[in-house]
Amino acid sequence: MRYLSFRDLQAKLGGRGRTTIYRDVEFGRLPKPVKLGSRLYWNEAEIDAVLNKGAA
Repeated sequence: MRYLSFRDLQAKLGGRGRTTIYRDVEFGRLPKPVKLGSRLYWNEAEIDAVLNKGAA
């Protein structure tokens, strides 16, 4: 299982802005991040599933 940092996620989503990413999380278009230590990370498999489905 690989986790994406915010910058990794942003790059994977084509440079999408911070506010847009967090809005997509709030509305359920992207999965919620997990907190590891003091940072947030996204499960890459969950992000790939959303992208393959075409929801984001």
